[in-house]
Amino acid sequence: MKAHGMTNNTQELEQQIEILEALAEISASLNAQMELQPLLKQIMDAAVRITNCEAASVLLWDANRQELFFAASTTLDSSNELIGKPVPMDSIAGTIFKQNDIVQVDNAKADPRHYDKVDEDIQFETRSLLGVPMRYKNHVIGVLEAINKRILPWTVQDRKYLMTLAAQAAVAIHGAQLVAELKRANEELNELDKLKNDFIAIASHELRTPLGVIMGYASFLQESADADTQEHAGKVLESALKLRKLIEDMVNLRYLKQKQSDLVREETNISALFDTVWQDMRTHLDLSKHNVNIVYPQQPLAVHVDVTRLTMAIMNILHNAISFTPAGGEITLSAEQHPREVRICVRDTGIGIEADKLDKIFEEFYQVEDHMTRRHGGLGIGLSISRAIVQAHRGRIWAESAGLGKGASFYIALPNN
Repeated sequence: MKAHGMTNNTQELEQQIEILEALAEISASLNAQMELQPLLKQIMDAAVRITNCEAASVLLWDANRQELFFAASTTLDSSNELIGKPVPMDSIAGTIFKQNDIVQVDNAKADPRHYDKVDEDIQFETRSLLGVPMRYKNHVIGVLEAINKRILPWTVQDRKYLMTLAAQAAVAIHGAQLVAELKRANEELNELDKLKNDFIAIASHELRTPLGVIMGYASFLQESADADTQEHAGKVLESALKLRKLIEDMVNLRYLKQKQSDLVREETNISALFDTVWQDMRTHLDLSKHNVNIVYPQQPLAVHVDVTRLTMAIMNILHNAISFTPAGGEITLSAEQHPREVRICVRDTGIGIEADKLDKIFEEFYQVEDHMTRRHGGLGIGLSISRAIVQAHRGRIWAESAGLGKGASFYIALPNN
């Protein structure tokens, strides 16, 4: 008899060790799973395994609807019909949730709290049940049920191991819910971003057509009318050019988040790049009031860049220089080879920049002047876009100035490879 007792004790001990090892494996597996439905299946499978029962269910609390509902069940293939359905708070699961305690039922049919409508709906017979609360930081977030113990009664070990599993499950479920919420929020932000981009694209397209007509007539009047009319037409054309720049800034908002993967790079020479910039300057900027100089490098300087995007970055800096340089001022575009990088410089003799604003001017929508009294227009995103484009090229951008009234220099440094 003694030997037989020792054998039983050994078997029980081995079984406990096996279950503990399984719980350790389950804990690692649950922490690695961030999708809610696969996670719930793992939890239920583990509950069935460690308690030696036929099925399991997970019910979660919906704080918005103030309901406890079925999130997953292994009762039958038809248990999908249960998903999302609430249970009464006076049911067994509701009692577990409200009392924050274990409930063991050896004869479900004799328990008035048994919600037999579930069995009727899915044609399943619940004979016995062991349910435990799932707690996260002292808050009950749901209930884990093990259903129909194969060999009754439910044991102390069943209660202990199911509580351990429920504690692990609560942490994992909370993490998966957070991930799901982040995904939903990200999807909503993407949808809002798409709506914003669509609106900007449509609005800019609709604005360009009448603006083109206005600029065409203003240019015609400048060339063919009397002096007074030419002056008025010139003011109309100047305002139209500013409006066109605002529209372009709106369209270019998407480049504030320029990604390296979006660039289409090619090998180009700085001189060829400057030729492209010069053509854009003549087309889009009013150069008549400033002395604009382009200093081409004496030796060929090759860079591997997205020409269209980098041209935009340089043009934004040049537009900024023209905006903040009084009539008659000088603006110079140049480039030099430095160790491991090529530096492009835009230097102006404009109003200068205070030392504490040299970094801020690259922030999105930052304005040097107060928005109610400022004399220089713009959305305040040109330099921000330039920074995003340069950083996408793994380059650097910065500004230098000796102070107010002493002009400014903007530098773009691009790696040689």
